[in-house]
Amino acid sequence: MPNQEAGLRGSDLELVQVTKRYGATVAVDAINLRVKAGTYCCLLGPSGCGKSSTLRMIAGHEAVSEGDIILGPTNVTDLPPARRGTAMMFQSYALFPHLSCADNVAFSLKMRGVAKAQRRAEAMRLLELVAMERYAERLPAQLSGGQQQRVALARALITKPQILLLDEPLSALDPFLRIKMRAELKKLQKELGITFIHVTHGEDEAMALADLMVVMNQGLIEQAGTPREVFNAPATAFIARFIGGHNIVADASGAIAVRTDKLRLTKAVNGAARTAVVSDVEYQGSYVQVGLAADFATELTANLSEAAFDAEPFNPGDTVAVSWREADIHRLGAAT
Repeated sequence: MPNQEAGLRGSDLELVQVTKRYGATVAVDAINLRVKAGTYCCLLGPSGCGKSSTLRMIAGHEAVSEGDIILGPTNVTDLPPARRGTAMMFQSYALFPHLSCADNVAFSLKMRGVAKAQRRAEAMRLLELVAMERYAERLPAQLSGGQQQRVALARALITKPQILLLDEPLSALDPFLRIKMRAELKKLQKELGITFIHVTHGEDEAMALADLMVVMNQGLIEQAGTPREVFNAPATAFIARFIGGHNIVADASGAIAVRTDKLRLTKAVNGAARTAVVSDVEYQGSYVQVGLAADFATELTANLSEAAFDAEPFNPGDTVAVSWREADIHRLGAAT
């Protein structure tokens, strides 16, 4: 049984050939992944890619069809959730509506038979950690979505897990609060020093939070690395498209990716190797997004600084020369 004390946070998580089948459907296909202790790991991908099934298998809420889940020196594949050293924070928060915030947080300790004074003290310590101690006696219905999330987070942390599992925890929040809460999650994870594994379909969320970004597609891990590694060097056309910010262009050697902010546009088209027609122009505050129609790419976008656009503005219908530096090309692997 994994030690539940916070002193043993230094355990790596390893998935070895982990597979999940639902009848004839393979949701997760023999994936291998190692997450070092203290890492903020985001599992990222479109709906149906296998990320949530992977999270539930780590938690013990789904049985592994094949493979092993190893936490530190312990194979936890067949252990029940309560004996794994993990805690799950659900997308819906799943707070008990009839219990106060303090009693929600203390509930798992109550189930373990911990004395009332001790569990109350520990619940208040966790509520203070997430800046919710002054709401200790409120019911969940009296809280905002962000406040409910903090209480759910405190409730998950009270068991002193080695790994906290988060299933799309920010999806129910409005955009402003989502950005605020992701900053707080990152700060809290660093303060606690434990591993967070966070499922999301938002590439901006993953890039903002992750030390390790794991991109999944059709039950497979297509790429794992730091956000900068994945963004600057996407392994496949799927990843380049999914995380955004890239144009995929066919050339003589196959597919290449060129970041949208690296595309150069000029009105001087004489002798240009590649030309395109401006289809739309959108002001985005810190940059101007120019959509282009071209025969050498299905979709083409250039993100120009305000200064660059103002120096040479473009309008829908304009024919422009499109170019990029050789150094800004990233060659892609086989598309999925």
